[in-house]
Amino acid sequence: MKTSNITHAEHAEKDSQRRSKHLTRAALLLIDVINDMEFPLGKALVRRALKPAQRILSLKRRAKAAGVPVIYVNDNFGSWRSDFAKIVRHCLEDGVCGEPIARRLLPDDDDYFVLKPRHSGFFSTPLELLLKHLGVQTLILTGFATNLCVLYTANDAYMHNYRIFVPRDCTAAERNDVYQHALDHIARCLKADIRTAARIPL
Repeated sequence: MKTSNITHAEHAEKDSQRRSKHLTRAALLLIDVINDMEFPLGKALVRRALKPAQRILSLKRRAKAAGVPVIYVNDNFGSWRSDFAKIVRHCLEDGVCGEPIARRLLPDDDDYFVLKPRHSGFFSTPLELLLKHLGVQTLILTGFATNLCVLYTANDAYMHNYRIFVPRDCTAAERNDVYQHALDHIARCLKADIRTAARIPL
């Protein structure tokens, strides 16, 4: 039996699909995919994130082929002296739990990146300036975890009046009930389109 959460999310998805069939001035955000996952329940998140990571990779390839900019939005892990290259090396070379995700979603030389100190990609970061520079009106949010950094970034994106896509097969949380609750909130309260990645009209 479907829960009310799923019903709300599916209703929001159908409503969004009735709108424009083509995205205008979109950007693809990969949120915390370069992450050591060395925290409680990190292993559980990695297990649930492996399939979404592969779908994110496929979506990234489609986005780049369509000329859609790709932006990695990543935690600075509380280190104000860190840089993105150092974080990537740490996730690849130090035997961390999140290595399989990081290897699958390595950034390309022409990708953008923003380091964030807290959950939202907008909080105390240059993300808004970068999006304005790129002329972005639509955001496609992917990454981990659904109930934390994806949710908080989606909330701020909504407050900044962006059109929002959160493909439901390109995100994960440490538990399925947590994922479902967060996704329903994103769809119902933030008016995000949660269709699957393959159905996003790039």
